[in-house]
Amino acid sequence: MNYEAIVIGVSSGGMNALNYIFSTLPVGFRIPIVVVQHVSARSDNEWINLLNDKSNLTIKEADEKESIACPTEHSLGRENGKVYIAPANYHLLIEKDRTFSLTIDEPVNFARPSIDVLFESAAEVYQNKLIGIVLTGSNNDGTKGIKRIKECGGLAIIQDPETAESSTMPASAIAAILPDYILPLEKIVQLLIKIDKPIKQITK
Repeated sequence: MNYEAIVIGVSSGGMNALNYIFSTLPVGFRIPIVVVQHVSARSDNEWINLLNDKSNLTIKEADEKESIACPTEHSLGRENGKVYIAPANYHLLIEKDRTFSLTIDEPVNFARPSIDVLFESAAEVYQNKLIGIVLTGSNNDGTKGIKRIKECGGLAIIQDPETAESSTMPASAIAAILPDYILPLEKIVQLLIKIDKPIKQITK
């Protein structure tokens, strides 16, 4: 299966989890990654800059109407893979033309950005070409979204709750669906690298 996008939902403990993933994935990783991390409405993007400094990929806030990179653009390892982060206080959606849309609709699961909002919109667009990942977190956001990803034929990966800084969110997702994989972070990264099968790895 040639997957075209990865969506990640994370909350409490997310900074450590994301830092590990993005510092471990190799340069040339081709599949674009879209992330919702629960942050304060007043949060600036300094935490994104900190992630980017340690990452082998290019990490940035998602912009309104921005086109999502196509995996084939990185197939020869000519440039870093792309990671898009939902801005603070905005829901992030993926439109049918594979661009981003930002909204200030009411919070979902007490969160804006909401993981469910991203996951559900991505599932409708990418169908069975989507990978959904639920990581550490202290609420149930992401459960409905990962269920929708499975219903559309996508791949569902859940962090092993026993390895999560906060187990509530991955445990909720596991209770709702039969995931394809329940793994610790290091095994999640290994699986993504295997799925992506980068043709060429270069140093940043």
